[in-house]
Amino acid sequence: METNNELELAWEFIEHTSTSIFLTGKAGTGKTTFLRSITDKSCKRIVVVAPTGVAAINAHGVTIHSFFQLPFSPYVPNTTFKEKFDFSKEKRNIVKTLDLLIIDEISMVRSDLLDAIDSVLRRYKDASKPFGGVQLLMMGDLQQLTPVVTDDDAKILRPHYNTPYFFGSHALQQINYVTIELQKVYRQQDAKFLDLLNSIRSGKPSEEDINILNSRFNPEFHTDNKDGYIRLTTHNAIADRYNDSELAKLETEEYTFKADIKGNFPEYSYPTNETLLLKEDAQVMFVKNDTSIDHLYYNGKIGRITCISDDCIKVRCSGEENDIEVQPQEWENTKYVINKETKEIEPDVQGVFKQYPLRLAWAITIHKSQGLTFEHAIIDAGASFASGQVYVALSRCKTLEGMVLASKIDNHAVINDERVDSYISIQEEAAKQNIDSLELQKQNYYKQQLVELFTFNDIIMAEDNLCRTVIEFLHSYPKLTILHKATFKSLQEKIDAVSRKWINTIIRTPYEELTEEAFLERVVKSACYFNKTLKTYIQPLLDQTAAAKTDNKQGAKRLDTTYPELKLAYLSKKNILEMTIDNGFNSESYLKNRQTAFLNAIEEINPLAVTTRRRKKDYSDKEETPKPKVKKENTKELTLTMYKKGFSPKEIAMERDFTLGTIFGHLAHYVETGEIKAPDIIGKEKYDIINKAVNKIGTSQGLKVIKDICPEDIDYGEIRMIFAEKAIIAKTSS
Repeated sequence: METNNELELAWEFIEHTSTSIFLTGKAGTGKTTFLRSITDKSCKRIVVVAPTGVAAINAHGVTIHSFFQLPFSPYVPNTTFKEKFDFSKEKRNIVKTLDLLIIDEISMVRSDLLDAIDSVLRRYKDASKPFGGVQLLMMGDLQQLTPVVTDDDAKILRPHYNTPYFFGSHALQQINYVTIELQKVYRQQDAKFLDLLNSIRSGKPSEEDINILNSRFNPEFHTDNKDGYIRLTTHNAIADRYNDSELAKLETEEYTFKADIKGNFPEYSYPTNETLLLKEDAQVMFVKNDTSIDHLYYNGKIGRITCISDDCIKVRCSGEENDIEVQPQEWENTKYVINKETKEIEPDVQGVFKQYPLRLAWAITIHKSQGLTFEHAIIDAGASFASGQVYVALSRCKTLEGMVLASKIDNHAVINDERVDSYISIQEEAAKQNIDSLELQKQNYYKQQLVELFTFNDIIMAEDNLCRTVIEFLHSYPKLTILHKATFKSLQEKIDAVSRKWINTIIRTPYEELTEEAFLERVVKSACYFNKTLKTYIQPLLDQTAAAKTDNKQGAKRLDTTYPELKLAYLSKKNILEMTIDNGFNSESYLKNRQTAFLNAIEEINPLAVTTRRRKKDYSDKEETPKPKVKKENTKELTLTMYKKGFSPKEIAMERDFTLGTIFGHLAHYVETGEIKAPDIIGKEKYDIINKAVNKIGTSQGLKVIKDICPEDIDYGEIRMIFAEKAIIAKTSS
């Protein structure tokens, strides 16, 4: 992709500072292409999220709600959703090692949703910093699609937010972020058309602009199917009716193509219809880029079906001489995981949607046209109901001549939000100051990494917590209590006090000297000192504390929490210090080394995690005989045992590091045998809702049909409980 000054500047901020960025720009300025370039080239650990399923699939990311496990209800500041925040160990480790969070289509993200993200990141990364200290890259155009706020949502949010836009987020207002606006438009080349689009985008078109625009008004316009015109409408119902009507006019045979869906691929993320109804001569649009070396089509390209059968579809596009033989394509629904070998955050495929990359394209909503480019379009935007809709529709077109207006557009249809105008004007001035300070921010980022390397707060706090636990609960180990008190004092004197002096030296030293060989040698010597001192005091302490036990349930629980915290903090720091000793300090590799050090520490502690779980079981049921423990390989029985001891399905999943669906599957087996009852597992309220749905539809059509008519907070696993119960009834009646 052709580079430009703004993109190069954005890259510098992303890769060489910790400053968050709002990357904006007109339609067609290359934001999406740049996003993919970052994920390919950046050394930082990245997660990409988007507000909608389709946007997430297109950005090769995941939805905000699924990654952060957030409810769809509004988020009221300073509230928590305990159950929703019960992350798996895998996801907790991803968040703890996250450097950069990319949020695509930020214009559609509400302010309260951004604050909810802040709450999760603080909980699992750094509670003292907005967004847990994670750098944000927010991408989108505020003059395009806006956040969805229902009347009920507005009543809840109005006392807490003065705007629904993302920039109203309380957490965002606590950080210094830079706004970079991309100027070069790649989609349109006609200067006059660009000027017209800019005036619409600003919400202040002149009378001449409106007249030029309405010169394209032609209510009697009829297109030949071969022209490739697509109608952009404001509402789904209008687009669907138009497509159905045009398809019905064709006298050719109708063919049905059913998508092949494997694994977990939620319906709201389907990139095209699960069932495609197509005919020869139907106008269609490609909904995916051709990934073959031929690059015959792109997302948004319009064509006409020239040949169709049960296993073949050919499409001819306007101005081209040859047909495109279309093959089914795959879209992947992913979640993020940590690769055990490389320690990198990677997408893990959860489900696959396989279908022909087509959709009927006589009409499409303006909302779904976001990000697409059309040679010819009929704009039906007279009924625009949201800020930015007219601009989004017009900016899909390459030229003014390729556009036809089905209804006139007046100033009333060009809806503009003054809150956006005010925000943009403030950001323009702030952006200049931030951009001017780029070099200083890069230098501060280097210093920040050095300071972090020699900060030991996590270890000091962890030992303080463990020491308090030993004093309060391990009365039968007086020597251990004395050792902890002495160690805590030594850590304050020989680690904390010394590191503070050394950090002050780093902060006062000019950046140029920090990168010189003489200073870097001092860094290595300091790493040697702190590593040796920590090993002298922490390692014996951990060894002796590991053997300590208590019959007090609260004490055992505290010990099972505070001991691993100290060990993890110590091993993480030990690992990164040893990397520095072996390889020296390098800002380019520091981030990767830091995350590797943390993940290696987790792997080293993992056997202890198994031990603490086993100890927790012993404390919860002292009368359990040794015999059942031999049968631990029977995974269903172990789940049943934990359930009978009072563990919830979610707690069992977390303790055993299984998915919640797997645990529900185990429990469903025992519901079917009659050993446990479905209402006791999922609660009477959910039981009544699901049972009513199942009684209405039956079990023969599968789980998904039931899921579709139940509230969103009903899981497939909970539905499985009712199916298991119905299986008992069926067996009894037979």
